[in-house]
Amino acid sequence: MTQIKFSPFETSLDPDRALLHLRAATEGADDGELFLERRRAEALVFDDGRLKTASYDASEGFGLRAVRGDVSGYAHSSEISESALVRALETTRLAVGDGGGVLAAGPTPTNHRLYTDEDPIAGAPFPVKIDTLREIDAFARDQDPRVVQVSATLAASHQEVVILRPDGQQVTDTRPMTRVNVSVIVEQDGRRETGTAGGGGRLGLDGLLAASDWQAKVREALRVALINLEAVPAPAGPMQVVLGPGWPGILLHEAVGHGLEGDFNRKGSSKFSGQIGTQVASRGVTVVDDGTIPDRRGSITVDDEGTPSARNVLIEDGILVGYMQDRQNARLMGVSPTGNGRRESYAHPPMPRMTNTYMQGGESDPADLVASLKDGIYAVGFGGGQVDITNGKFVFSCTEAYRVENGKIGAPVNGATLIGDGASAMKQIQGLGNDMMLDPGMGNCGKAGQWVPVGVGQPTVLMDGLTVGGSAA
Repeated sequence: MTQIKFSPFETSLDPDRALLHLRAATEGADDGELFLERRRAEALVFDDGRLKTASYDASEGFGLRAVRGDVSGYAHSSEISESALVRALETTRLAVGDGGGVLAAGPTPTNHRLYTDEDPIAGAPFPVKIDTLREIDAFARDQDPRVVQVSATLAASHQEVVILRPDGQQVTDTRPMTRVNVSVIVEQDGRRETGTAGGGGRLGLDGLLAASDWQAKVREALRVALINLEAVPAPAGPMQVVLGPGWPGILLHEAVGHGLEGDFNRKGSSKFSGQIGTQVASRGVTVVDDGTIPDRRGSITVDDEGTPSARNVLIEDGILVGYMQDRQNARLMGVSPTGNGRRESYAHPPMPRMTNTYMQGGESDPADLVASLKDGIYAVGFGGGQVDITNGKFVFSCTEAYRVENGKIGAPVNGATLIGDGASAMKQIQGLGNDMMLDPGMGNCGKAGQWVPVGVGQPTVLMDGLTVGGSAA
C-alpha cells in the first residue's frame, strides 16, 4: 500500500488505516470520501465604548460519506481516531446496502491557489486588534455629534481541510477569512436610525487594520444612518425599480441563484427545473457563478468534495444553460460536477451551493437608467430577505432606497420592501448598467441548516414587475 500522510495538519489517525476503512465504507458505492477539518476562529466585538465580546473557537473532526444512487450515508465525529472512524463506517454502510455501484472517478487535481494559506488570526497581536476597534469607535463618534452608539466587529478564521478518496487521492485546502463590520446609530430630535458597512475576504488582516480601510467603512455606515434620518415612509404598489450595483445582487442570489442549484432541479422542485435551453431572463442578461476570483469571500480553490472551483455560466443572454452541481447530483443528472459541492463543516454532508454569483454588466449609463423612471424606487442597499424555492417568490427589505419621480432622485424612504418572483422578475429586466461590481465581502448563505460564505454582484439594473411594500398609501 502506498504510504500517505495527512496534510496540512497532523492527526493521530494513521493515513493508511484510514484509507483501508474508507474503502470498506464505499465498497459497492457510487462515490464517497473522508473529509477531515481543523478550524480556528476569533471574533472581537467592541460595542458602546468597550470590548463586549472576545471569543476564540477551535474545532476539528471528520465526516465519512458513502453514496449510492440518490441515497447518502453520512457519519461524523469530533474525535479523529481509528475507533471513531470504524464506528462511522458502520453507519455509512447502511446507505450502500448490497452494493453494486461503480465508484466514480475522482476529481481532476489542481495546484492553482486563489488565496494565501497564512493564518489571519496570527496576523496581528491581540492588543493591536483591540486598539484598532477602539480607534474605530472614537473615529465614528468624532465624525458627527449625532452618533450615539458604535459597534465594531473584527472576525478572522482559518480552516484546513483534507479530502481523502477511496482511490487514495488526497486533496487539501487551507482557507483564511477576515472581516470588519461597523454599525453606527445616530439620533436627532428623538429619532434614531442605523447604518452599517463592512467587508473582507480570504485575506490577511493587514489591509483591514489599515486606517484607510476601516475609516472608509465608518464613513459609509454613518452616511447611511444620516440618510435614513431624513427618510419618509415608502410608497406601496407595483412600480418600476432600479437596483444599485454590488450588494443588491443579494436579490439575484436568493430569488434566482438557489433555484439554479442542482439538487432542487434534479428533484423538480425548482421553478427552473427542466428549462435548460429556454429563455428564462431578458435578452442581454448573463448570470455567472464563479468560485475562482482570487481572495473573494465566496471563492474556494477546491470545493468540499475536492473538485476544483470553476467559472460557471448559468444564464447566457437570457437562456438557461446550466445548473450548479455537486458530484452526486451531477452524476444522477448525467452532467459534470461544477465545483459547487460545499458544506458548513465536517459535521455536514456536501450539497450544491453558490460561491460568487453575479449578473454581468451591460452598456447603459447608470444615470440614464435612473432618469428613465417616471414613478419608482431606486434601491441601493438591502437587509434580509426570504425566498420560496418552489415558486421563486421573494420579499426583501431595503436599508437604503429613494423615491424617484420623473427621473429625479427624491427623498430617501424607509420601510420599503421589494416583492416579486425570481422567474418573472428576470424577464422584466429592462436595462443593465455598465458598472458591474461585487459586494464588499460580507455575505453568508443559509440552506438546509448549513451556512457558508458567499459573494454577490451585479450592475445597476432597471426592472419592472416588482411590488413595493411600504407604509405610505
